[in-house]
Amino acid sequence: MSDAGTARHGPHRNEINGEARLYGPTIQAREVHGGIHLHPAPTETFRPAPPHQLLPVPANFTDREDDLASLDDLRSEGLPLIIVSGPAGIGKTTLVSRWLHSLTDEFPDGQLYADMRGHSADEPVRPAETLGQFLRALGVGAPPADADELGALWRSLTVGRRIAVMLDNSFTAAQVRPLMLSGTGSLVVVTSRHRLTGLRLQGAGFHQLDTLGAAAGVELLSRGIGADRVREELQAAHRLVALCAGLPLAVCLASARLATRPRQSVGTLADALTRNADGGRLAGLAVEGEISVRKALDASYAVLGRETARLYRTLGLLPVRTFDAMIAAAACGEPVSWAERRLDELVEANLVEDVGPEAYRFHDLLRIHARERAMEDDLRGAREEALRRFCDWCLYTATKAQERLTPVQFTLPRTYAHRPDLPLPFADDLGALRWLDAHRTQLLDAVRLAANSGWHETSWMLVDALWPLFLRLRHYTEWIDAHKTGLEAARQAGNGPAERQMLNSGAIGLGAAGRTEEATAWYGESLRAAREAGDRRDEGQALLGLGACLRESGRPADAVAHLNRAVSLWEECGYPRGAALARTTLGEVALATDATDEAIECFTRAHAALVAVNDPHDAARALVFLGYAETRAGAYEKGVARMNEALAVFTASGAAFWQARTLEMLGESAADHGRSEAAEDFFVRAIALFRTTSTADALRLGRRETEPPRATRSGPPAGTAATQPDGTPQAYGQSPNEPPATSQACTHDGSNDCATDT
Repeated sequence: MSDAGTARHGPHRNEINGEARLYGPTIQAREVHGGIHLHPAPTETFRPAPPHQLLPVPANFTDREDDLASLDDLRSEGLPLIIVSGPAGIGKTTLVSRWLHSLTDEFPDGQLYADMRGHSADEPVRPAETLGQFLRALGVGAPPADADELGALWRSLTVGRRIAVMLDNSFTAAQVRPLMLSGTGSLVVVTSRHRLTGLRLQGAGFHQLDTLGAAAGVELLSRGIGADRVREELQAAHRLVALCAGLPLAVCLASARLATRPRQSVGTLADALTRNADGGRLAGLAVEGEISVRKALDASYAVLGRETARLYRTLGLLPVRTFDAMIAAAACGEPVSWAERRLDELVEANLVEDVGPEAYRFHDLLRIHARERAMEDDLRGAREEALRRFCDWCLYTATKAQERLTPVQFTLPRTYAHRPDLPLPFADDLGALRWLDAHRTQLLDAVRLAANSGWHETSWMLVDALWPLFLRLRHYTEWIDAHKTGLEAARQAGNGPAERQMLNSGAIGLGAAGRTEEATAWYGESLRAAREAGDRRDEGQALLGLGACLRESGRPADAVAHLNRAVSLWEECGYPRGAALARTTLGEVALATDATDEAIECFTRAHAALVAVNDPHDAARALVFLGYAETRAGAYEKGVARMNEALAVFTASGAAFWQARTLEMLGESAADHGRSEAAEDFFVRAIALFRTTSTADALRLGRRETEPPRATRSGPPAGTAATQPDGTPQAYGQSPNEPPATSQACTHDGSNDCATDT
């Protein structure tokens, strides 16, 4: 209950007043007689709050009443898709944001936004990336890596929901089609510089946005510099708006310059723009109206202070879509306070947009202009230094997060051209993980920038530093793509240990995404490289990975041979943690083949060794398997106690996936011992957690209610691989025609943490 309200119990009434809030199962009564039964909420109630991702509408939004009415008309026709097109800087994003904000009540299930980066043919966003973003916003913790599976899940999840989606800056019709919504009542609105007429086949309606009329342009100028000033020079104001070609961006930038110079006449600025009518670098984009934008941008840039202009140019070089003061400071080699002051100046000059708490971005044309000024005004060495500082800051900060989140993990040494001297943006483990996730796109852009710039060591080190992000949050597509880049960078650098590092940790991502054959190939390359280098520790790691893949492929005997070889190698070279991790996997294989006593021995030895090396996460994994095996052997109370002990460890560390796995095993154990009510409670709690980490597991476990009841089983534990009649792996509780749902998750969520140990 909040402090703002209280519960009052009078002689004749019992009420909640004020701003009290009640959470979870609640009983409000004067007196209670008899037993009280609390029942878990149905799984359908575990749905996150609807997302509201639309960009804010600028306060100076002007006119566009006819355009808004046209969009209303298209909406009234029941169209599922509306395309708003027009040249850059004409105000498409602002118009659509304004319109969709007015329709919030019509879309109670949320409003989603994505920047499709269509301003450049080289950098459009892949539909799969946007699908992953949207699914996570709707509560899907770990979307699948396969594009077709993503699309199918998106369509399934949006059936029956009323959702509005804004796809900003789309480049092609192919970008849009996979993001269409299922069912009726939802809406997708696309903005693009292109007409995207190919989307007529999808039933799209089209609206072409024109320039502002003269009166609207003058009104927009008045809002920027004041109505009195415009009235005094009305003719010059009309001339200035005409020189801006009716583009809202150009008018806003011109008014920003005049606002910073209250003594300058409107006519003086109009004369300056007229004198510079020839050409312009932005005119090369060949989009109508952008010559005038270039003039306005140059005029705004010319009045910036020297240091603010340097920041503007530097930000134009960076491969980031949004940025904050920390990024700005790092790239310029300055303190954060310096960057904050300069960013405030850029916001005031309308050269960057404030898009959220401590977040900024460029308009597309402004990014082009800023980069152009950097290429024109800065020496090559200065430009390279800024980019290298940005990459080094990404590497340094990600490495610090890695050290917090996976301290037991061994990492190769880090090297920096410009080691940052800035405060860390997080203070605890949760903050470190949140920072990695919030900056995920920027960090991956830095990986590619370093690789393309020939800074190969920095590129693979960045990939290695992102291990906790991949391991905890399971963005499989990004995990795999980053490791492909990192692997090539390690090879270009001629760094054998780094190459094996990338092969092993990349193979884990492939395996976790269900791409077992590719994972096997990567582990095979790592094994050959380790043997050529005489690195027995890396050889053991590759054997562990191959053993896990063989287990997933339904070849337990071959898996055991590889795992035993890994144990022997690691015991010979003095690596007890690796041997313990291999024994955990051996225990899973034994449990899957109903060799319960053997499994208990493996888990017992693994747990003791992992406690000895201070690896609490993997020790808890071994412990939960040990407890599950003991319940299978008949020692129910003893096994449940061990599983509850492990659950406490996972809960304290925020390991949601392993909390769910433990709850599932507790549920299976309770069901096997006739405790159906307790089992149901465990399963409901497990499903709720799986929805934040593994949608496939949530769906699999949710289907158990529709399956016929089973007797006490002697098969594999939930989430481990069984074998279908044709020899391919099948997850427990899964129909033969479905792909494995959780088999990879057990093996790859921590048992192979040492894939990055070299």
